[in-house]
Amino acid sequence: MIFIFSKILIFILQPIVWVFVTLLFSLFSKSKIRKKNLLIFAVILLFVFSNRFLAGKVYNFYEAEYPKKKKYDVGILLGGFSKSTQSDEFAVNERGDRLVQTIYLYKTGIINKILISGGSGKLIGSESIEADLTSDYLKKIGIPDTAVIIENKSKNTIENAKYSLVLINNNKPNSSVMVITSAWHIPRSKMIFNKVFNRELDYYPTDFIGKAHYNISDYYLPDAGTLSYWEYILKEWVGLIVDRIRS
Repeated sequence: MIFIFSKILIFILQPIVWVFVTLLFSLFSKSKIRKKNLLIFAVILLFVFSNRFLAGKVYNFYEAEYPKKKKYDVGILLGGFSKSTQSDEFAVNERGDRLVQTIYLYKTGIINKILISGGSGKLIGSESIEADLTSDYLKKIGIPDTAVIIENKSKNTIENAKYSLVLINNNKPNSSVMVITSAWHIPRSKMIFNKVFNRELDYYPTDFIGKAHYNISDYYLPDAGTLSYWEYILKEWVGLIVDRIRS
């Protein structure tokens, strides 16, 4: 029930939905003053949520920094970075840097094994299991099966942590662990994983959205892609609330 509720809430909290609903109210409003005010409000909403600078500063505050360099027994790669093509082949989405950095960490000897944690997070229907597809891809590029652990049942971050802990305890209890995920996903991941593992883990941030420096256009010109950035961060905040309720 909470899983379904969280999906519905995430949809409702999308900024583009707010703009669309406001425009609908404006369209069907009989009052000229209310119609005008709603239209102005929709424009303001669209400007705020498409402003690259405002979104970037929120991410600058929220995104985690790199951990100190050391070696780990296991790197837990959190899912949500892949998609299927029309021919049902493996491909990465805008969070593909999670996979890229995991391969880098393995190839440079920072992590000894890769634990891929990701099943299907779809509410309706079915899709290919992310962990299985990723494992096949890693094998194709030369990473041996012995270096990969597959966790393909989880649907959310809490299950990522719980199922990963079981696999680690079955393979090598008390392994040194680093969680690899998007920089903006680390605050919630840290809250969950540290509690489930009952110890402090390290976290490796990927696919940063916040910038070190902003262009003049970031301050004034609307950017359609920025709407999705707000969707990501709102999803994280909703997730924090839902996870606290579940725990």
